[in-house]
Amino acid sequence: MPDLLETPETTVTDLPPGGMILLRGSLADAAFAEVLTGCGISVPGTRQIVPCTVGQVGWMSPDELLVFCEATASADLALRLDAALSGQHALVLRVDDMRARFRIAGPGARVALAKLCPVDMARIAPAELRRTRLAQIPAAFWTENGADFDLVCFRSVAGYARNVLTRAARHTQGIVLP
Repeated sequence: MPDLLETPETTVTDLPPGGMILLRGSLADAAFAEVLTGCGISVPGTRQIVPCTVGQVGWMSPDELLVFCEATASADLALRLDAALSGQHALVLRVDDMRARFRIAGPGARVALAKLCPVDMARIAPAELRRTRLAQIPAAFWTENGADFDLVCFRSVAGYARNVLTRAARHTQGIVLP
């Protein structure tokens, strides 16, 4: 998709649909973690997002992970995970169609998010995943390089997210976080 907004400081882009699988279970249980590792999924630390064999996996809560993979691989991966976790108290749910993703890129990305989220954006480190609010909606975001951010929200509020992100991005030029 084309960029929604381009300024010298910030670009907001819709990301193409990808595979997303929600995993719920006892992340502290060694047997649970071993099953995930066998399926190519690492268990990240608290509020982290890490690469894994299938793509990326993010920590969403003490008993919840969100796995990002290729759209074409999510159905098979969900079936493999469901079978592998069959003896455990766990939930495997494909949420590909439930979520929308955006990329907020450039030097003004941190400022644009700081305008919308109750988060100290100056302290967000690479590989840190933050589950929070984006203005009036729930969202999660992370950065891999410290400058560009990926954001995920419910697809039903993607239009709202796009609008508030583009508005916030318009006025980032020249603003620097401490």
